[in-house]
Amino acid sequence: MAKIIFRSVIISVLALTLTGCTTLSKKRALERENERLREQVATLEEQKDADLQRALKDLTANLKDELANYKAKLEMTERGLVITFLAEVFFDSGKDTLRPQGKVSLEKVAQVINKDVPDSRVAIEGHTDSDPIKYSGWKSNWELSSARALAVLHYFVDEGAVKPERLSAVAYGEYQPVASNDTKEGKQENRRVEIVILPSHVEKVKAEE
Repeated sequence: MAKIIFRSVIISVLALTLTGCTTLSKKRALERENERLREQVATLEEQKDADLQRALKDLTANLKDELANYKAKLEMTERGLVITFLAEVFFDSGKDTLRPQGKVSLEKVAQVINKDVPDSRVAIEGHTDSDPIKYSGWKSNWELSSARALAVLHYFVDEGAVKPERLSAVAYGEYQPVASNDTKEGKQENRRVEIVILPSHVEKVKAEE
């Protein structure tokens, strides 16, 4: 009886030891995987910054006339690379039909989007001033800003050869002003279209794996 108990104790100790070894092995494997993921994220961040900086450089050259005439602005932000155009570059007052000169500017942007940041997500955001709709037929500034954002999106797809799955359109109406609506100049700044470029390299890496 004593021998049986002794053997049971030995078996139990061995089982606990093996369990401990297995747990330690799993822990070390998880630590190695976490380290690999941290290195991967760091690499992706470096690549993202390089892509955006290249796009910023090329857009500065391509849009030199628009930038010089204060019709466009480029900013590197936490969201990514933001290209801001005054609405008058693209549209007549109260309209959502792209002007010929606006198409020229969008073609310059599309070239950079396709060449420098081919794995990016691109959001097109429409904004208006606070003046209520009176004569143009829109229900509100929501509809106007939405239609304008979609007009830019459709140009990118139909004329700029940008893949539609990379694009989204957002309407903010009058509710995200960048200047006071109490002045003519402020209203002009608020009537704008913003094109936000943000790389999505994580999806690319997952696809390659």
